[in-house]
Amino acid sequence: MKPVYTLAAIALAALSLSPSVHAQDAATWPSKPVRIIVPFAAGGSTDIVARKVAQRLGQLTHQPFVVENKPGAGGTLGAAYARAQPADGYSLFLGTVSTQSVAPFLYKTLPYDPLKDFRGLAMIASVPNVVVVNKDLKVHDLKALIAAAKNKPGGLTYGSSGLGSSNHLATEALRASLELPVTHVPYRGSGPALTDTMAGHVDFMLDVAMTSLPYIQRGDVSAVAVTSKQRLQVLPNVPTVTEQGFPEFEALGWFGLFAPAQTPNDVAEKVAALVREVVLEKDMVAYFDAQGATASGVTLKGFDDIVAEDRAHWGKVAQLAQIKSE
Repeated sequence: MKPVYTLAAIALAALSLSPSVHAQDAATWPSKPVRIIVPFAAGGSTDIVARKVAQRLGQLTHQPFVVENKPGAGGTLGAAYARAQPADGYSLFLGTVSTQSVAPFLYKTLPYDPLKDFRGLAMIASVPNVVVVNKDLKVHDLKALIAAAKNKPGGLTYGSSGLGSSNHLATEALRASLELPVTHVPYRGSGPALTDTMAGHVDFMLDVAMTSLPYIQRGDVSAVAVTSKQRLQVLPNVPTVTEQGFPEFEALGWFGLFAPAQTPNDVAEKVAALVREVVLEKDMVAYFDAQGATASGVTLKGFDDIVAEDRAHWGKVAQLAQIKSE
């Protein structure tokens, strides 16, 4: 007589097998190439970070970690693509404060939920903005920036990488703290905005240290403040916003690895532990220091908590700046 298998029995068998299957998956991960999906174009700061970390992960595991760029719509296309991938530890997502904390306030319909569709694995690094000013303004600190804004009819102009971008929101937060009369000029990326700041088409901008650093060092723009609580090793003579009389202000961006929400705990824990090990290696810490960033290594729930806190913070800034969702 052939055995009869009921749906309940099949389901029970599947449940009883799943823990051992997951344990095996975690024990053997990675047994094939791993993709790191980057929601921005090649050559930008997010892509550079992804490739640096991917190279070291590949060396340690003897499996390729392949960066896959999926740019568009401020990173949201890549995020939506990443959330739809198998939750098996072989499709990771390099998210940022823009895709995970800011995007919900920019779009009426977002094709993913940053909190429900992803789980945080490890925060790779945080990076502050630098307040960079057109050198012809002869402004070298925030007091002078405030004076220049109040003395110029209509106030100063500032560039950003787009309406609702992280540096747009950071500048709006700075504007509120400094009570600056300014006009926002959005661009299609921080590169064009920085170019026009150097050319004098806009007066200043906030740009991540990783991309503005070489222009500051060459004297193409004047750096008047950094938005972290501590000075940067690579810009030791540039004071923080806090030091210049605004102790409540801080604006940090970050890069972090995520996985689809249903990724098993043991797989997520193994990936997170490995990424933390890589991020906190002496050479990697030194690399980020040289780029004006700070290696992090916060993992799992701790990282998820940072994302949630940032979402609440930037939501208030977006409301203050009256940024309308698209």
